[in-house]
Amino acid sequence: MKHAQSGILLRIFIGESDRYEGRPLYEAIVHKARALNLAGATVWRGIMGYGAHSRLHTAKVLRLSEDLPIVIEIVDEEARIQQLMPFLDEALQEGLITMERIQVIRYRPHDQRSS
Repeated sequence: MKHAQSGILLRIFIGESDRYEGRPLYEAIVHKARALNLAGATVWRGIMGYGAHSRLHTAKVLRLSEDLPIVIEIVDEEARIQQLMPFLDEALQEGLITMERIQVIRYRPHDQRSS
């Protein structure tokens, strides 16, 4: 069954070496999102990029970087995304956050009891 609704796509751009309380920041963010029961989160590891300092980060074999770009995407309703913002304000020392209004389409199996 197909369900459509509006939502927010939260994107968090950080570096792979960013930490929070001794563990990778991306892990801390995903665990916090899960603790808040947000709909879902995905972590993407970039192969090349640069940020505010214009320092190039790349995964080329001859120049292995330990600080590749990381993008975390989280989708949910706006009010639920806002619950994560105080944690991000505390945890991020450097990075970028974007929010976009989106249309969410969920596909779920039909309820077998109503068949």
